[in-house]
Amino acid sequence: MRIVVLTGGIGGARFLLGVRAYAREVGAEVTAVVNVGDDLLLHGLKVCPDLDSVLYTLGGGADPERGWGRVGETWTVKDELAAYGAEPSWFGLGDKDLATHLVRTTMLNAGYPLSQVTEALASRWQPGVRLLPATDERLETHAVVEDDQGRRAIHFQEWWVRHRADVPTHQFVFVGADAAKPAPGVVEAIAAADVVLIAPSNPVVSIAPVLAVPGLRDAVADGPAPVVGVSPIIGGAPVRGMADRCLAVLGVECSAAGVGRLYGGRAAGGLLDGWLVAPEDAGTTVPDVTVASAPLRMTDDAATAAMVRAALELT
Repeated sequence: MRIVVLTGGIGGARFLLGVRAYAREVGAEVTAVVNVGDDLLLHGLKVCPDLDSVLYTLGGGADPERGWGRVGETWTVKDELAAYGAEPSWFGLGDKDLATHLVRTTMLNAGYPLSQVTEALASRWQPGVRLLPATDERLETHAVVEDDQGRRAIHFQEWWVRHRADVPTHQFVFVGADAAKPAPGVVEAIAAADVVLIAPSNPVVSIAPVLAVPGLRDAVADGPAPVVGVSPIIGGAPVRGMADRCLAVLGVECSAAGVGRLYGGRAAGGLLDGWLVAPEDAGTTVPDVTVASAPLRMTDDAATAAMVRAALELT
């Protein structure tokens, strides 16, 4: 069995723990296609938050309390940069995390594409799944905001980390998406998949940038594999993060039904064949989509694997 997961964010990384656990039970192969819209340059270094969250989480190095970054992290370099007044000061790089960005940037500057760099980094972390960035090329999510400087676009990380999404926002744009191409192996993995899972990631800024890469939405929607999504919304609220604020920018209701309808059923030109929601949202309907409910709290690997199993039963 071959499983492809479209994923991003901390929730997506934790979901992959369950997918990996399930895959080990049944002998399945897993390919994760990971969002790169959060990527940015900081102090001359290429930072890939979602790819790193997956690497650290599956590799056992993530901080379980913060949910992001490295466990046992220290902040000497961050403090020294602050002493120099170096900007941006609102995004901190931990000392352990810094090593990842140094290796990545060195390899990128030497001419290696991001997909090969990710493979090299994975050789240390041994995530147990194949990790592919959605694209090797620059693709950044920006938010169009209104503030005392007028209407302007800022990087999603500035919107999310610095402003905590608390600034009037008109839209999100995926800079570079039009010229991007799927990373090597992505379209092939989707075409060969027995099932495609959409992780319970933020649909607006984690999954949408993946689908914005030309050819990827069509590969999923028109491919032979059934597509099952897992709701990131439980009882009208995000499991974590600020998906509610992102959905509000699009005018989409923050509910399991709202996100399911945002993805849409394949028969109506959308993506989904199946949609898994929490028991709190049992009774949710999405046109042309089979909807089922199961516990969606990812409390541990076993609970997450059970959630994955329930999603796959929809196929």
